[in-house]
Amino acid sequence: MATATATAPPTSSTTALPQMKKENEKVDYFNLPCPIPYEEIHREAFMSLKPELFEGMRFDFTKGLNQRFSLSHSVFMGPMEIPSQSSETIKIPTAHYEFGANFIDPKLMLFGRIMTDGRLNARVKCDLTDNLSFKGNAQLTNEPHMSHGMAYFDYKGKDYRSQFQLGNGALLGANYIQSVTPNLSFGGEVFWAGQHRKSGIGYAARYNTDKMVATGQVASTGLVALSYVQKISEKVSLASDLMYNYMSREATASFGYDYILRQCRLRGKIDSNGCASAFLEERLNMGLNFILSAELDHRKKDYKFGFGLTVGE
Repeated sequence: MATATATAPPTSSTTALPQMKKENEKVDYFNLPCPIPYEEIHREAFMSLKPELFEGMRFDFTKGLNQRFSLSHSVFMGPMEIPSQSSETIKIPTAHYEFGANFIDPKLMLFGRIMTDGRLNARVKCDLTDNLSFKGNAQLTNEPHMSHGMAYFDYKGKDYRSQFQLGNGALLGANYIQSVTPNLSFGGEVFWAGQHRKSGIGYAARYNTDKMVATGQVASTGLVALSYVQKISEKVSLASDLMYNYMSREATASFGYDYILRQCRLRGKIDSNGCASAFLEERLNMGLNFILSAELDHRKKDYKFGFGLTVGE
């Protein structure tokens, strides 16, 4: 005797999946993420396209005295470019030594550097409250009218950031950035340079996901800056930027890459002026890094190569 098998009707779970997905994608505008600071909206592009290139030899040594206090020593030997009216680049050999002291605490950070030519650099960052912090930097030199200082007050809100700036020369500035969606944020800035009787205003936008970051910035000074970073994988990312000044009608575009390996990090770029550069940081051992730097400017026929060692963490 044959038995009939009944076929169960399709459940509503398969049809409910798209509806549940749409409900999960609803934006809660009262719980938006806090954006990054206004001055760091191009952070990912700068890290890939603007490494700290140098020419000559560099040696950096950092010694920790305890968990909060450390000393640093830096030696640099290489050519230095001097201004010239001709198209050729004039370089003179130079060398200097730099001594530094660092104090790092969860709520207070102090950094000081003094060089053999008499320049003194100092930076401080202090968390006044959970939302309000103070940052300051100063440079003192023997040259007249070359010393300067800046003070910053940063306030971090739930879904916004604001900053007030105060500097010598009657420099005043303020910026504000606000998240409007989980991925999109808008911001603006104003400044007044009382010594030069100049003022300006600027606007910026940033859109970021897990795979890409796109930013745009425009200012009344003539600056138009666009950048885009695409994350290919966990170790590889590509970046590009466009800098345009509509006052002088000058534009520069660049394209670069950032490749992170197990023991090293390689960054490189090429721009529309015919300048190509590469920067390699290789970890030889714990607390020992080897650095290679190269920059080729084919238009000016200026070629720069540098190598260095970094000891200490």
